[in-house]
Amino acid sequence: MDTLRSVTLLAALACTFISHAQTPPRSNEIADYTGLHLAVVNGNTSEVKRLLASGSDVNPRDAHGRTPLMVATYAGNLGMAKLLIEFNADVNALDVQHYDMLTIAAVANDVGLVTVGLDAGADASQITSPYEGTALIAAAHLGHIEVVRSLINAGAPLDHINNLGWTALIEAIVLGDGGTNHQQVVHDLIAAGADLNLADADGVRPLLLARRYGYEEIERILLQAGAEP
Repeated sequence: MDTLRSVTLLAALACTFISHAQTPPRSNEIADYTGLHLAVVNGNTSEVKRLLASGSDVNPRDAHGRTPLMVATYAGNLGMAKLLIEFNADVNALDVQHYDMLTIAAVANDVGLVTVGLDAGADASQITSPYEGTALIAAAHLGHIEVVRSLINAGAPLDHINNLGWTALIEAIVLGDGGTNHQQVVHDLIAAGADLNLADADGVRPLLLARRYGYEEIERILLQAGAEP
């Protein structure tokens, strides 16, 4: 693939990712919130406790399929998330785009919420997003080192291939910036046992992808680990 084609492909992919990105509640949606969703988005702990103690459903859905736990996760409200989980909030629920709280937290690089979700039974192997990926693929793509490590330790599938034909290792290369965070993610994935030679949908392996993007340090890491071109 020549440089121009690579740039064009990345531009097209960027537009695709924007159009399929996670969607936090918008102001017009929040204006329609009632009950538990409203209490959560307002951070009203006492009202959340009152509603749940009186028997309100802990997993109602808004128009986008978001549960109150997802709303709390988007807000980065760890205490609220813990409270909802205490009342048996579904940590594996999916919204209409097939995002779960774990992937939302992973994309936000919120290690605390990732940890709380995993401790409550969030499934690190769950297939999420319109790309049929995983929280690990999302975190690797963004270079979120500690989240990647948490998900690896939780047993996230290292070699899952999404519908773009990419694994977490490949996304760390083709959607990363080649910098120190993505270098560390590549190192950690390899150390955990990710397949060095699993190719993308075009049959291109990680080592050649790193060379194409000029990511010399990632190329060195892959070569040192025994990757094949």
